[in-house]
Amino acid sequence: MSETKAPKRNWLSRIVRRLPVIPVVRLQGVIAAEQRPGRLNIAGVEPLLAKAFAMKSAPAVAIVINSPGGSPVQSRLISKRIRDLADKHNKKVIVFVEDAAASGGYFIAVAGDEILVDPSSIVGSIGVIMASFGFVGAIDKLGIERRVHTAGRNKSTLDPFLPEKAEDVERIKQFELDIHQVFIDHVKAGRKDRLKAADDVLFTGEWWTGMRGVELGLVDGIGDLHGTLRQRYGEDIVLKQIAPKRPFFALPRLGFSAQSMVEDVTHSIEDRAWWARLGL
Repeated sequence: MSETKAPKRNWLSRIVRRLPVIPVVRLQGVIAAEQRPGRLNIAGVEPLLAKAFAMKSAPAVAIVINSPGGSPVQSRLISKRIRDLADKHNKKVIVFVEDAAASGGYFIAVAGDEILVDPSSIVGSIGVIMASFGFVGAIDKLGIERRVHTAGRNKSTLDPFLPEKAEDVERIKQFELDIHQVFIDHVKAGRKDRLKAADDVLFTGEWWTGMRGVELGLVDGIGDLHGTLRQRYGEDIVLKQIAPKRPFFALPRLGFSAQSMVEDVTHSIEDRAWWARLGL
């Protein structure tokens, strides 16, 4: 009686099954050119985006946004870079909004092929704002004389210690309108026929909940990062967080200075002011 040989294992079974991987880039904070923790700008974000989109096997790139807005220039640069990389690598971009994608945060979100939100997310705020204080009366009461000398008659525009001039206000308004139009054109180009309301509703600077944003066509639907991607790409999907590298040798910060303390407090107040506009 011949001995029955065990069937040879298929060599393919010895290959570890590669699970689908989707890179996730988290964009959180106020948008500003300043290079410091908690700020979003093209210099800090571009390396993360390049790494995410370079993953050839990834079926899509997920962008998580949590920002109250900030610099219109940095917002546009980040949004454009996302779109350029998506087109270059033929990748779908799915944007997930957490607490807020407002103003510049929404400008960035429009770069996505699809925008998903939490029902209570804040979206929109498609407008431009410039704000300052006037201290003319205060320095008069204190008996302070301020001396300003300029070359160029409009160089002192927005000086808080000088009386406001009608021609300055008119020029600032036009400046804001120019930037606002860039924002409007960007939203219309990105959202196209998905927008479901008139310009005088969408582009007033008002912001809405995620649920209302779906009704207005500013976003596409309700969904969270993990639930949505697992539903679409399988329970075994691997979400790879693309984050900045930490230096191997990180020296602790020893001591402090009055200047650094003032800067930290000032930045914290500025950040809180941005979020406070949204009630967050």
